[in-house]
Amino acid sequence: MLIRRETPADIDAIRAVTAAAFAPSTAEDRLVDELRADPGWLPALSLVAVDSSGAVIGHVLSTRAHVDASPVLGLGPLSVHPDHHRRGVGSALVHAALGAADALSEPLVALLGSPAYYHRFGFVLSDQFGIVPPVPEWQPHFQVRTLAAYTPALRGAFTYAEPFARV
Repeated sequence: MLIRRETPADIDAIRAVTAAAFAPSTAEDRLVDELRADPGWLPALSLVAVDSSGAVIGHVLSTRAHVDASPVLGLGPLSVHPDHHRRGVGSALVHAALGAADALSEPLVALLGSPAYYHRFGFVLSDQFGIVPPVPEWQPHFQVRTLAAYTPALRGAFTYAEPFARV
């Protein structure tokens, strides 16, 4: 498996992997398409996992988000084709996304997801850092991972890129 940046040639394969990963929901594959058209899109942080034949088997992206007025990242969706579950694809994608974000001097990454899964990557519930999720009911699943550029003054309300509001 290789993790690399998304290219235009990958878009249809990413859509198919995302659709398969989240079936029967279609919200996530539409979300990825809408994020590509949003000002919060960060091409350097849209990553694919490809198998030895070059086929896309997973995808993750991070988009521009904010804590109050400070720029941060929102991670997701994370998609792995069901045929490749439990083979480390998702973990490799998350590690690569966090490494790329840190290399770009981003202060933190936030996500909505399973604490049991994301804890292994250093994510903790956002309230431990004074970061408020966009929807209060998300608190049991809204997490952040601080990076090297993080400062404790970064506190407040988190806002995803605009397309997330339509999901």
